[in-house]
Amino acid sequence: MEKRGQIRIGVGGWTFPPWRGVFYPDSLTQKDELNYMSRRMSAIEINATYYGSQKPATWRKWADETPDGFVFTLKGSRFTTNRRVLGEAGESIGRFFDQGLTELGPKLGPILWQFAPTKKFDEPDFEAFLELLPKTLDGLKLRHCVEVRNNSFCTPAFAALLRKHKAPVVFADHNAYPALADVTGDFVYARLQTGSDMVETAYTPDELDGWAQRLVTWAEGGRPADLEAADPAHKPDGQPRDVFAFIIHEGKVRAPAGAMALMERCK
Repeated sequence: MEKRGQIRIGVGGWTFPPWRGVFYPDSLTQKDELNYMSRRMSAIEINATYYGSQKPATWRKWADETPDGFVFTLKGSRFTTNRRVLGEAGESIGRFFDQGLTELGPKLGPILWQFAPTKKFDEPDFEAFLELLPKTLDGLKLRHCVEVRNNSFCTPAFAALLRKHKAPVVFADHNAYPALADVTGDFVYARLQTGSDMVETAYTPDELDGWAQRLVTWAEGGRPADLEAADPAHKPDGQPRDVFAFIIHEGKVRAPAGAMALMERCK
């Protein structure tokens, strides 16, 4: 087998009432849902951090309830990304990282900074934002990625800026937002958002086969040839990379089944 990075696959969150009786057994109590899910996924994306902070005791509890090797990825604060001048976000970034994230220890995964569809690419301001992001916290290395939702980012200048700062761009499989498969950092982050609850595994078997191959290509250091890039002329360096992928479609009832099916294909 060719050398490749680790592929982690999961869904967004773990508390969702429609999952009860579909993914979660009827007999499972709500307090045991994280324990149950974290033993069937290798990562979970936390959306609640976009809206507000958690207490250090909460982070410790989540770390204690999940197995070794499991990872949480966190969505960065909306108060940081939803502003006119990103270069003025220093205080907001500081508050975000003061909430006790390092209680997760090695289970702290990438921080996803998501921008509104109305946010356009302003190179100097976006670079000022990237320069504000801390590289470590309490001795833990921090990993950051950015999800942009405006077509003005579909330019080689954006990809070059991210490569300069070693910041991955989030690949978004979405019906409306740009899907940029550029490899610009030392890991890859993908959000698969076009699944359907009409399909038992959110994506059809053929679609899951295709996504599995793309994830493996990224993990082996390449870039999937059938996906668009902001800078298609730039070739990845071929170094293996860890990959994080989440099935997060609108209905999301079938997301856990899709994630498990995709994990099986990536073994």
